[in-house]
Amino acid sequence: MGLHPLEFSESYLDSPAFREKIKAHEAELDKTGRFIKELYKDGKNLINATKQLSLAQKKFAQCLGEFKFEYIGDAKTDDEKCIDESLQEFSSFLRNLEDQRDLMMRNITETLMKPLEQFRKEQLGSAKAERKRYEKETEKYYSSLEKLLNMSAKKKEPQLQEADMSVEAMRQHFQESSLEYVCKLQEIQERKKFECVEPMLAFFQTVFTFYHQGYELAKDFDHYKKALQINIQNTRSRFEGTRSEVYELLKRIKESPQEYRQTSPISSEGYLYVQEKRPPPFGSSWVKRYCTLVKEQKILHMKTFDQRSGGKLGETESVTIKSCVRKTTDTLDRRFCLDIEITDRPITVLTVQALSEDDHRFWMHAMGGKELMQYLNRTHSRERGIDAQLDDVGISFVKNSINAIETRGINDQGLYRVVGVSSKVQKLLSLMIDEKSCEIDLATSEDWDVKTITSALKLYLRSLPEPLMTYELYKEFIVPAKSATPESRVQAIHCLVHKLPERNRLVLSLVTKHLANVAANSKQNLMTVANLGVVFGPTLMRPQEETVAAIMDLKFQNIVVEILIEQHEKIFGDAPSSSPSLAPTPLSAPTRQSKRLSRQNRPLAVYNPQVLDVQTVSPSSESPALVNDETSVSSNESVSSQSSNASGTPPEKSKNHHATISTSLPESTGICTATASWMNSASPASVTPAKPGSAGTEKDKPEESVTLMKAKAVYPCEAEHDSELSFQVGAIFHDVTLSREPGWLEGVLEGKRGLIPENYVEIL
Repeated sequence: MGLHPLEFSESYLDSPAFREKIKAHEAELDKTGRFIKELYKDGKNLINATKQLSLAQKKFAQCLGEFKFEYIGDAKTDDEKCIDESLQEFSSFLRNLEDQRDLMMRNITETLMKPLEQFRKEQLGSAKAERKRYEKETEKYYSSLEKLLNMSAKKKEPQLQEADMSVEAMRQHFQESSLEYVCKLQEIQERKKFECVEPMLAFFQTVFTFYHQGYELAKDFDHYKKALQINIQNTRSRFEGTRSEVYELLKRIKESPQEYRQTSPISSEGYLYVQEKRPPPFGSSWVKRYCTLVKEQKILHMKTFDQRSGGKLGETESVTIKSCVRKTTDTLDRRFCLDIEITDRPITVLTVQALSEDDHRFWMHAMGGKELMQYLNRTHSRERGIDAQLDDVGISFVKNSINAIETRGINDQGLYRVVGVSSKVQKLLSLMIDEKSCEIDLATSEDWDVKTITSALKLYLRSLPEPLMTYELYKEFIVPAKSATPESRVQAIHCLVHKLPERNRLVLSLVTKHLANVAANSKQNLMTVANLGVVFGPTLMRPQEETVAAIMDLKFQNIVVEILIEQHEKIFGDAPSSSPSLAPTPLSAPTRQSKRLSRQNRPLAVYNPQVLDVQTVSPSSESPALVNDETSVSSNESVSSQSSNASGTPPEKSKNHHATISTSLPESTGICTATASWMNSASPASVTPAKPGSAGTEKDKPEESVTLMKAKAVYPCEAEHDSELSFQVGAIFHDVTLSREPGWLEGVLEGKRGLIPENYVEIL
């Protein structure tokens, strides 16, 4: 049973049972006070610990935000740009979350800590004050009562009456104090039920609000995560292809290092030990110098450098060479030495020592010495066991292979990644490029499986004396992949393809059209455009000189091939109308930076982006052969499909009016230049609809107005907010005006007026 109620009538009796009831109430309030005090202490500890966590998270976010990746080469792919920005995005997410945590802590202080402390001090404190007063009145009353009862009856009547009146007054004060104390005890017992629990309810509401905001932020992050996963997977796929090429080059260099020694037609470089003669009796010393010979001027620059001394650079000395001869061991007991005759020093002969016999011949040849070296120019020349040519037989083999693959194995998982047995592949290719035995119909022949045919086709393309996209145009193809906008990339590649020799363009068209068919069945064969770009990037185009720097451009080769696959009909269907322009378009969709600033201003707006379907090849379900050629790719997108309007993928809508998390997908615009100039000339305030029937009257005309426009949807869109319009491709909008929201228009569709992303429509 709970506490007994305290009756007011019992205050007059002041029975032992009444006193026991009061003690029970007092004990309950003491327990409540200790509970609140302990809870307050724990709450303070919780707030302090959370603040420490928040500080650690913010420091972690700051560390993420301040770091930037350095990259190899002179440009980055779109995927790499998004990956570079990812640390800043992660930092922004964390800071956003910690700002909400700080707000939660402030709310907890206001809604939990202060009310509980206030209840403990004001209510429980007042109960303690009433208790002291009640005990004091009890002591005074019963002390005076005992004194009165012990008074002699022989006292004079006035004294007795005065004593009676004094005790009566004390009794009244005692009873009033008892009544007030009883009332106070019961009031606090009832009040604590809501004044203690209500702050706890506010506390949990604050906590769950924080977690709900975290959930909303997580939904925003999920969209960014899926987009970034595509960027990461594309980059990983290109890395695997690049790594295999680098290791292959490393292997060849190890086998014949002199063939790959870094040289140029302008200069020769390397280490030489230079003899420095000193006055007797000190003799001479040999100093290690890094030497650069400028061949045309015959100037030798010598720089002192020793790796063992911490790599400290010394002064550079230059001499002009007149002639060079081998120094024999008869005159100097050191091998690999040369005497260089110079013209601009008091000492006319400079003796140097090469590092080896091969190095000695190299310098003799470079300086025009008497012993010439048969030095191999370092050009890209792969050993080919098969004499593949781009002739009628070769083109027939390409057509035969494509027909067989599309007839028999277009849905085979890992098509072009799963490789055939090397001996069978070479045997098939040898048969098919031999005029005597090239009549085999691979579509009906059961002697050759699909993976052998795909591998033979790749081997044929790699074995050509020159790649389909030619050495001459290699650098020109790479340039737009590095620096151009999505639209101008397609234009530039379109023009360059039509510069190729006719046979090269024909075969390239056959191959890329076939690869487009393969990618169209990617749900079955798991070979997306990005996957095919990795496989065929180094097959269809490659640089003439084989260097690590050239291999670093392999990722851009993949991008070029992706564009060829995605834009096959446009590139090979018609001749280009004009020369490509690599300048950025005049009007573009809202940038990632503007979205990031918007998100920081309103960090927790709800955003439900369209879900990206990322197809993943499960490692457990792959066949072992699937990774023999290149590492499997889980991405269902290619970098060019993310960035090019022509690919059919809609650009991302601006979210400035919803303050959203920005995605990593590059954006593009569908609005023509004329529309852009109209947009720039019209301000939101000046776009005023004319009233019906008022065109002929000056009175009814707005002070400033522009003609309302019509627009046509070029991409489908699903509204993510009540103020937006949903529409399909081809929808016609009326009364289109510029919105005050950056990146948005306003228009009417089927009687409803709402916001339209400007990069989803074109003005009519």
